Amino acid sequence: MSLQPVPPSRVFLELAPWTDRGRENDAVSGEALPSLRRPLSPAQAQTAPGQVHVRGTAEVSARPDRALLAVRVSSTKEAAAEAKKSVCRRLDYITQSLQQQGLQSENVTVTKDFRRVKNAYHMEAEVCVTFTEFGKMQNICNFFVEKLDSSVVISPPQFYHTPGSVENLRRQACLVAVENARRKAQEVCNLVGQTLGKPLLIKEEETKEWEGQVDDHQSPRLSSSLTVQQKITSATIHAASKVFITFEVKGKEKRKKHI
Repeated sequence: MSLQPVPPSRVFLELAPWTDRGRENDAVSGEALPSLRRPLSPAQAQTAPGQVHVRGTAEVSARPDRALLAVRVSSTKEAAAEAKKSVCRRLDYITQSLQQQGLQSENVTVTKDFRRVKNAYHMEAEVCVTFTEFGKMQNICNFFVEKLDSSVVISPPQFYHTPGSVENLRRQACLVAVENARRKAQEVCNLVGQTLGKPLLIKEEETKEWEGQVDDHQSPRLSSSLTVQQKITSATIHAASKVFITFEVKGKEKRKKHI
C-alpha cells in the first residue's frame, strides 16, 4: 500500500470563550450574566479551553493481492477412451508440476467436461489456480508454454482483491486523514502558543474509491494486449477520505515555582 501526496488541511482556530455580541445581548435584556459567561480574569484566560477545527484528507492505494490463472486442456477423438486418455495424461502433468512448485491443493480447482460432438467424443478439463505470489505465477506460465503443446490454452491471469483487503484500505484512508488533520492542528497550536487537547468531534465527510489510474489512457485496450504490470496497475484500488475534526485547545499552564 502506498501513500499519495495530501493537499493542505483547512484549519479554523477559535480561542475566545466569550464574545462582545453575547455581552451586548445580555445588557439589552437586563439579565445578570451567568457565571460561565462572565469575563475571565487574565489567570483564567491562560488556561481556558478553546477549539480548533480542521479538515484533513488522505489517499491510499493497494495492489491486487490475488491472481487467478486458468489452464484448459481438450481433445476430440472417435473413441471415448482415447479422448479421455489424451486429456488425463496432460492434466496429470499439469497438476504434478503445480505440486512440485509448492502450490497447495486448496488453491487448485479441476473441472472436467465430457460430451459427444457429432460422431466423435470431446473431453475438456480446466485447471484454475489461485496465486498470492505473482512472480511464481509468471514462472509457471512460462514453464507451461515451453513444455506443453498448442492444444493447451493458458488464459491471461486475472488480478483481483479479497474483500478483507478492500475493507482494510477504506479504514486506512480514514485513519491517515485523521492523522493528517491532527498533525495540522498540532502545528497550529504550537504556532499560537497553545496546547492541543482531546478531540471533541470526528466526522468523515467524504469517501471515494476507484480502480486503476484516473488518467489511464490504456483502458480501452484489450485485456489480452496488456502486460502483467499493466494489468496489476489497472486492478489497483485507490481510496480517498476527507474528515472534519474539532479539537479542544488549552492555554499553556504556568510552571509553579518551588520555594
